[in-house]
Amino acid sequence: MKYALVTGGSRGIGRAICVKLAAQGYNILINYVVNETAALDTLELVKDKGVKGELICFDVANRAQTREVLSAWYTKHAEDTIEVLVNNSGIRKDNLLIWMQDEEWDDVLNVSLGGFYNVSKQVIPEMIKTKGGRIINIVSLSGLKGLPGQTNYSAAKAAVIGATKALSQELGRREITVNAVAPGFIKTEMTEGIEEKEYKSHIPLRRFGTAEEVAELVGFLASPNASYITGEVISINGGLF
Repeated sequence: MKYALVTGGSRGIGRAICVKLAAQGYNILINYVVNETAALDTLELVKDKGVKGELICFDVANRAQTREVLSAWYTKHAEDTIEVLVNNSGIRKDNLLIWMQDEEWDDVLNVSLGGFYNVSKQVIPEMIKTKGGRIINIVSLSGLKGLPGQTNYSAAKAAVIGATKALSQELGRREITVNAVAPGFIKTEMTEGIEEKEYKSHIPLRRFGTAEEVAELVGFLASPNASYITGEVISINGGLF
């Protein structure tokens, strides 16, 4: 059976991606850390698409835990494959660098960049064995242009963008594509504290995007139609640069 693993899949963009990939026929592994209720809600939405879903709880920033949980999953599912990996987990702890606390820097880097490494490191060898796969990294407009108050978040996402381009060259001959999706302002819990009226005047399309719109792009990159696309960073931001 073919699975898609979505880190941070319980809410927001992650939930929308889980539902979209389920609609495309993938069985879904929904990664979460704390909010089991939200993860269970996502699981029901996935099952409504007629596929199997499974909750898989681990902190992507915790390397030992990530390795333990994913190794156990592969042992238990010897006949199954994770064909699509969506590295979606990320957190924001915004502050001006001069006032930023060490943990605000470390936590953001550990989840976005460390999580990319920890999860990909476990999944890639199995993709190589099955001779194919899709890795899709959710990055950000912040990682492309930088945003004040987000030095930590911008640094983390910019690093994953660079890693995406390098990894695509390493894995191309293995028929594994590696791409990144860079959302701008998207209506999720992560942007609840941002005043839409203040920012949408700077966006050519004059609105925030939706999680479902991001999921559509991820779904395309996971599909056979995107088999010749790799090493790309595709923005979805309403024209904001």
